[in-house]
Amino acid sequence: MKKMLLILALSVFGFANAQKGTVLVGGNIGYTSTNREFQTGKDKISQFDFSPRVGYQFNDNWTVGGEFLIGSSKSEVEGAGESKSNDFKAGAFLRYSVPLSETFAVFADLGAGFQNQKNTVYSALGDNESKADGIYASITPALFINMKKGFGLNFSIGGLGYETLSFDNNGADVNSFYFNFGKTVNIGISKNF
Repeated sequence: MKKMLLILALSVFGFANAQKGTVLVGGNIGYTSTNREFQTGKDKISQFDFSPRVGYQFNDNWTVGGEFLIGSSKSEVEGAGESKSNDFKAGAFLRYSVPLSETFAVFADLGAGFQNQKNTVYSALGDNESKADGIYASITPALFINMKKGFGLNFSIGGLGYETLSFDNNGADVNSFYFNFGKTVNIGISKNF
């Protein structure tokens, strides 16, 4: 797979990377489904998220814009019920890009904003719902491959971030810090107009 991506990247002859005064539109979409079987039963977890972004490149290296994420997950445990979670994030990002050639560029995105989450647990004892609000901040280094006419692929292998969630009704306050270089792989699509 890695060799195939490298061959593809090397065989592409693109136009120059994004230029000052252009609009960047891009994002990621993801889906995960996990089925596990235990001696006592089985469970199924599915997750979907969509995270578009739009920015304005005001300098040959700098882009500023808005981003948001809509996510949903569902967990079903045989004999114990199910739970659902809906996530929403909205914020801004700042990108610094360094072109390496007409085809390749490296960039780092700094993003920050507001987030909320709604969890619902359905069981024989009744439904339980909780809501949380918080903030997030992250920095993600990535590689851009210019495919043709401003269309490109974005590759990242993790990042650094901090998130908070404060649940209502005397619920928990959650603070998360992550450093996950090499543990995740994200591939996104972008277009400069």
